[in-house]
Amino acid sequence: MREINVLVTAASRRVALIQGFRQALKRLGLKGSVITTDVSRLSPGLYFGSKHYIVPLTTDPGYIPIIKSICFKERIHLLIPTIDDELPLFGRYTEEFLATGIRVAVSSENTNLICNDKYQTARFFAARNLPFARTWLPEELEGKGFDIPLFLKPRRGRGSVGAFPIKNERELRFFLDYVPDCIVQEYLHGREYTIDVLADFDGTIISVVPRERIVVRSGVTDRGQTVNHPGMIDLAIRVAQALDIRGPANIQLKLDGEKATIFEVNPRFSGGIPLTIAAGADFPALLIEMSCGRKVSPCIGKFSDRLIMTCYESAVFLPDGEAREMHEEMLAGR
Repeated sequence: MREINVLVTAASRRVALIQGFRQALKRLGLKGSVITTDVSRLSPGLYFGSKHYIVPLTTDPGYIPIIKSICFKERIHLLIPTIDDELPLFGRYTEEFLATGIRVAVSSENTNLICNDKYQTARFFAARNLPFARTWLPEELEGKGFDIPLFLKPRRGRGSVGAFPIKNERELRFFLDYVPDCIVQEYLHGREYTIDVLADFDGTIISVVPRERIVVRSGVTDRGQTVNHPGMIDLAIRVAQALDIRGPANIQLKLDGEKATIFEVNPRFSGGIPLTIAAGADFPALLIEMSCGRKVSPCIGKFSDRLIMTCYESAVFLPDGEAREMHEEMLAGR
């Protein structure tokens, strides 16, 4: 029985994703482990892997060498970056990891830099005549007429932190001052969707699953349902091909009638990926098969339609010794 070991970085709250990889290994009849990393011992996702490591921030010059050493020690075959800050970095070092037999499920450094900068994302889409919310830098609003409401958010941000609807000019002036390095977008009407996309390591689109975001909490789908919508699927394929997506990505949009307008693209797993997996589009299993060198054929549109997910909170309880160790580290400022 072949052994495949997976490393999931920035484990944080990604418990369902980590469990998804563990279950996929079992379902595929493969031996192997899922190893996790994070900067904090208090990240619950750490404790759902077979083993975990505490690592420095992505900005630390030793970050990549430390990840490489973990990969060597744990005989990692597949590496899953999960947080926006580290995606361009892993995109830069993909070939170095591949030279040691490790597949990194990540798009190129350039693709990640475009998607991490929402203003550059808008320019990229405009140049290719793809539907994207009209987007301005604060200085581009001066002396121009614009329609209220608007939407303001950080130019580089995640999880809806610092994102605000703007209902009048007074709010616009306040939030332009309140949110540093922000962008302003047109306010989009309609229902909100996330489209989960998976491409293979050569850029072939393997699976596309649109999900309606019925209730969103802290930027993550709390309640949602899959929707087999050919128009959204076709649009997602065009976007993923234009961006040369490799591995997972998610595309966020509003659908007003049949008019779809994208407002964000994240070249990573989405927070709502458990719904996509439960609907039969098993991204973890597909990635594991790819990392084994198996040819995976596209299965676009093959998922359970109108499957609903409704989430609830759970908790991880740590033994006293581990809790004391974490408390001492926090007191020491680590």
